[in-house]
Amino acid sequence: MDTDTVLLEVEEKMEKSLEHLQREVRGLRTGRASTALLEYVKVEYYGSFVDLRELAGISVPEPTQLLVKPFDPGAKMAIIKAIETSGLGLNPQSEGSQLRINVPAPSAERRKQLSTQVRKLAEETRVAIRNERRDANKAIDALTHDAKAKISEDAAANAKEYVDEITKKISAKVDEAAEKKVKEIEDI
Repeated sequence: MDTDTVLLEVEEKMEKSLEHLQREVRGLRTGRASTALLEYVKVEYYGSFVDLRELAGISVPEPTQLLVKPFDPGAKMAIIKAIETSGLGLNPQSEGSQLRINVPAPSAERRKQLSTQVRKLAEETRVAIRNERRDANKAIDALTHDAKAKISEDAAANAKEYVDEITKKISAKVDEAAEKKVKEIEDI
């Protein structure tokens, strides 16, 4: 293993942490309807749990409404049950073979809870990124002490500096994503 491998791995892991945060906050409810709100709702379908996006088409016909069209009409009741028990506070209305869901604006208290949740997720992501930085720095230190690797102190210092730059860059993206979502939640 060399420093280039360590640097590539740490950058990849940090990017994955950022992507995870973005996926998590995308599913949080704001006053506006979004297909991401329902995509990962788990539906019990023939004995196994499946994401709703795999069982139905989800669209946004109006800014505060979602339309769910099951591919299999027999799965409609299971989808209704899954949405009602998902904890999103949504109430699907059955219209023939499809479901219409009105997305009410969250109360002030609920918006505050959601904002807190977004900030907590962002902090967890920053901790994960710092842990990746620590692990990368340990790997670089191990390479400098390894006789086979033959890495100079200057090369190690440059590698650590690059790890710090990546950490700052990804942390800034985490902050940006979190603040964008908080602003979206707090806007009515």
